[in-house]
Amino acid sequence: MDAVNEWLLTWGDNLWTWAVLPVVIALGLYFTVRSGVVQFRLIPEMIRTLTDKTPRTADGTPQSVSAFQAFTISAASRVGVGNIAGVGTAIAIGGPGAVFWMWLMAFVGGASSFIESSLAQLYKTRDADGFRGGPAYYMQRGLGARWMGVLFAVILIVCFPVAFSSLQANTIQATLAGSFGGMELSWLPWVVGGVLAVLMAAVIFGGVRRIASVTQMLVPLMALLYLLVGLVIVAIHIERLPEVFGAIFTQAFGPNEIVGAALGYIILTGVKRGMFSNEAGLGSAPNAGASAAVTHPVKQGLVQTLGVYFDTFLVCSITAFIVLVSVPDLANAERGISLTQGAMVSALGEWSNVLLSVIIFLLAFSSILGNYYYGQSNIEFITMRPAVLLSYRVLAILAVFVGSVVSADVVWNFADGAMGIMALVNLIAIALLSGIAFRLLKDYTEQRRAGLDPVFTKARMPDVKGIEVWEDELSVTGPIDLPRRR
Repeated sequence: MDAVNEWLLTWGDNLWTWAVLPVVIALGLYFTVRSGVVQFRLIPEMIRTLTDKTPRTADGTPQSVSAFQAFTISAASRVGVGNIAGVGTAIAIGGPGAVFWMWLMAFVGGASSFIESSLAQLYKTRDADGFRGGPAYYMQRGLGARWMGVLFAVILIVCFPVAFSSLQANTIQATLAGSFGGMELSWLPWVVGGVLAVLMAAVIFGGVRRIASVTQMLVPLMALLYLLVGLVIVAIHIERLPEVFGAIFTQAFGPNEIVGAALGYIILTGVKRGMFSNEAGLGSAPNAGASAAVTHPVKQGLVQTLGVYFDTFLVCSITAFIVLVSVPDLANAERGISLTQGAMVSALGEWSNVLLSVIIFLLAFSSILGNYYYGQSNIEFITMRPAVLLSYRVLAILAVFVGSVVSADVVWNFADGAMGIMALVNLIAIALLSGIAFRLLKDYTEQRRAGLDPVFTKARMPDVKGIEVWEDELSVTGPIDLPRRR
């Protein structure tokens, strides 16, 4: 088993270093230039669109989840234990300079996130809960390659609701065990696994709208709690803040820092090696973005780009500041959760172990729900048979339980490599379809310049095949939400 684990680790490292990272960077820069730096230019639009009213059907009910709820579903998956454990690993490997590269890559990746989520909205389909979609759908509808969509869907199901959710559960129980000061509690993993399985079942059998309502509550709560803790710790060490900022920028260009930045931005470690942070361009967030009821595909592209910034510039950054102001000497620093945990304890005392356990639970459980939704959307792409969906739900719940009681090394390294393949498949698809996304962006900006709240119908792009949902203005906005000037 050790030999298999070592092979998986080496294979995953090579895949990300020599294939995935170069493609992510190259396409991110290309999308940035072609879109006119959309990820910066339209930041005010991102914030405005986040609070858009949800379009309604003729009887006055919401067509699907709102733009904000879709944002929280994607944030639920993005913001996980990697934001606490993974940033600690990046800093331990690359030093303070890793934070600079984390910020820079988040900005570049924002353009990729915009492209993939706009495409997911364009090619979405209707279901009982409203809408669903994602990379598998735009691969089939936009590229005419169902085989590619099925391949992507299978890889995503293996990675997110199975492997990554089991790792989230494993980290919850490991953090709880650490809060008991190393006491021998052999029963704890079983109890944690059972409780998580029950909680997860109660939510997921309620459908995507229940997932949305839970994440809408959990994500802002856990983010606010963690940000407040970080601000308190920074305030305690406020005299070190100028030195920390100086270190972030001056140490960004050494060879070790560059390696750490790649890990810090793309693969943030949760248990052993890394947890994906903002998922920009990886093909996961578009599954949530497609579920939103909006009047123009670009609106959700902008919202999901804001999600990248929320994850990296807020949550990941506060972890970096917690570590850097509390641990001046990073020599021989422990990687992962131990570094962040030690920094919190040194600043706040032993009681903060309990606080961190609560934060980890909120982060990880919301990630489990987001991961589950991604898998469900892709199961429904492959087949609509109720028996298959039920089997998937049981598998997802079982993965959470098993993840709480077993070691996750082999599963993590396997999932890391599989995620690299998933990213490459998605990046190829959005590169091929990016011209359509740029046309959507042009249509949106022209309507905004005319003082309109942009509304899209497929009649505006009649030559584009495979569009199902955007038939006319009435079906998009409902009779009471027709286009209006702003």
